[in-house]
Amino acid sequence: MEGQVPSLTTSCHVLAVPYPSRGHINPMMNLCKLLVSKNAHILVTFVVTEQWLGLIASEPKPHNIRLASIPNVGRSTDTFAKVVEAIMTEMEAPLEVLLDRLQQPPTTMICDAFLHWAVAVANRRNIPVAAFWTTSTSELWVQYFHILQQNELCHQQMLDYIPSTSWIHRADIPLLDGNNREILQWAMKSCEWLSKAQYLLLPSIYELESQVIDALKSRLSTPIYTIGPNIPCFSVGDNSCYTKNGATNHGYLEWLDRQPFGSVLYISFGSFLSVSRAQMDEIAAALRDSNVLFMWVTRGEASRMKEICGNKGLVVAWCDQLRVLLHPSVGGYWTHCGWNSVVEGLFAGVPFLTFPIALDQPLISKLIVEDWKVGWRVKKEDKLDTLVKRDRIVVLLRKFMQLDSDVGRDLRKRAKELQHLAHHAITKDGSSETNIKDFMKNIIMQSAVSQGSNGPQVQNGIEKFN
Repeated sequence: MEGQVPSLTTSCHVLAVPYPSRGHINPMMNLCKLLVSKNAHILVTFVVTEQWLGLIASEPKPHNIRLASIPNVGRSTDTFAKVVEAIMTEMEAPLEVLLDRLQQPPTTMICDAFLHWAVAVANRRNIPVAAFWTTSTSELWVQYFHILQQNELCHQQMLDYIPSTSWIHRADIPLLDGNNREILQWAMKSCEWLSKAQYLLLPSIYELESQVIDALKSRLSTPIYTIGPNIPCFSVGDNSCYTKNGATNHGYLEWLDRQPFGSVLYISFGSFLSVSRAQMDEIAAALRDSNVLFMWVTRGEASRMKEICGNKGLVVAWCDQLRVLLHPSVGGYWTHCGWNSVVEGLFAGVPFLTFPIALDQPLISKLIVEDWKVGWRVKKEDKLDTLVKRDRIVVLLRKFMQLDSDVGRDLRKRAKELQHLAHHAITKDGSSETNIKDFMKNIIMQSAVSQGSNGPQVQNGIEKFN
């Protein structure tokens, strides 16, 4: 543990327990920063494994977010399924030990919704718990309603994944693939425990997925709060969007400054699941042949990709993604369709090229292309093992980056409409701003009850939201 959490006078002590991967830790940390930015009397103890403590300990955070660590689980050589199994079976006991060591018991727990055992720990200790779902609400609908409650539908070829409006091919839900049987079982266990949480937090925007959110609310008695866009930006125009340690030490920002408005295609396929080497080569060759300006973030093979791509773009191993997406020279985003990345793209108002790799990403690709109509598929279908050849990519890139074409104008107009929607959600009286205030008011009131206190700190915390 990173020291003992001091015994501060707070109106609420939140224990945050993310799933130990970057795509889950980041949104949980963004949420915690949002909570403490709105109420200085909230203390957060943020629980990570020892490995992740070493990776994020130096990252800037408010003084009332304290890190605590538990032992690592799994090994770097393990398969994805083995790592998931270790997380689901080996983290619960160390969390119990950590809870016994805290000087100030938590009054609320926020845990990753996938970690059903964390909900169980909170229930046993009578700690109100909020399950934090970290991807689209549509994915939750598929898992909770169709797979868990209506298991016989899993044998159908088409599923009504947004009630009464849209359908998805069963083949495009990777959890139903026989190769993902173990992951599916853990996902179903997590869905079973959702009803045992006191709150459900969704990093989506109500207006973006209103039909499926309403349908979910009609079937779950648990209070549901949409709090997106859950990004490192507390309000529109907040300078925290644009700052990150080391960002100004990289030449990519200066390079972007020199490019024409809307001319650069930003490319990133995430930090965890990877694109095949053969596909990487096809993409690099297509970028070289298309003459489209691009900025490509690729961690493992940056130097090799630079050699293939030529000099029309930039290949880097890391960047401050939100800052790049908000840059005026960026006119499109080629993404693996990870939810956090897609929400950042929506907030920045850019259209998408979609390239799903696994898990929830094919469904998110369908949302982008078919429902929101702010992007195109790179693959003709979201088949995860399809190798897309360079010739097709070249044609697509040239067409996609033609800003003055009728198709290009319509796509970018729609992207700006969704950007406005995302910005409005976190402004005063916006849907997400209202929801986060309601959630905070509830957990502060519960904290008062658990502490048997109506003291001034608690009352001040409650009155702030009245």
